[in-house]
Amino acid sequence: MKKMILTLLSAILFLSACGSNEQKEDKKNVTIGITSNDSVAWKKVQELAKEEGINVELKAFSDYNVPNTALNDGDIDMNAFQHFAFLNEFEKAHEGVEIKPIRTTVLAPLGIYSEKIEDIKDVKDGAKVIIPNDVSNQARALKLLEKVGLLKLNEDFGLTGSPKDIKENKKNLEIKAVDAQQTARALSDVDLSIINNGVAVKAGLNPKDDPIFLEDSEGEATKPYINFIAVKESEKDNEVYNKVADLYHSKEAQDALKEDTKDGEIIVDLDEDEIEAIEKELAE
Repeated sequence: MKKMILTLLSAILFLSACGSNEQKEDKKNVTIGITSNDSVAWKKVQELAKEEGINVELKAFSDYNVPNTALNDGDIDMNAFQHFAFLNEFEKAHEGVEIKPIRTTVLAPLGIYSEKIEDIKDVKDGAKVIIPNDVSNQARALKLLEKVGLLKLNEDFGLTGSPKDIKENKKNLEIKAVDAQQTARALSDVDLSIINNGVAVKAGLNPKDDPIFLEDSEGEATKPYINFIAVKESEKDNEVYNKVADLYHSKEAQDALKEDTKDGEIIVDLDEDEIEAIEKELAE
């Protein structure tokens, strides 16, 4: 009987060890949600992670709202596609969201593009303009139009304003908000298009040379638009996930990013306190 009990205990310990190893192995499999415009640098991360014994699966999304839902629901482990202002608005619109930025990545300035004019001063009365339709980038685009003197916005416009918050539109611009992916495709049909950096690159545009006006990348006003890598709040200290985030900032991945974006994105690596300061400011 004693021998039988010892045998059973040994079997239990063996199975427990196997289960523990399997759980440990599971943590080495990481699924990251990205947009289809942002794959080159992450493919390099995927290669580097494999050398570290981490199996990274990249899942591309075309709808900006889906990667956060997928992360919050546990369908993916990490995502990297958004900036602070976008997540802030997503959290306001969705209860129970527990998403945490763990590492910043880049600032991708918005550009005003045109196939019809070469100088922003030459915009004619009644010009057709398209902007991204997600809340945060829509407001950001309208602020850019104000910056170049084409609009005046209400004083309380903030990070969530929309065309209804335009105070003055002296040139009677015909502004239409569309899916971000459509802003480049419709460029030939309008006078001006405000295009996200990644969308511009994938459409064959050069985000440094082709815009007739480029968003300022300096100062406090740009901080809400810094992109980051996110995980579920409960996983913010996960060693494997943080290792993957480290690999994004490796020289190899950064070189791939610069080549892919034609050096049009500004690499940003803020520390934990700086990240929390941005989150706190947006939450107030």
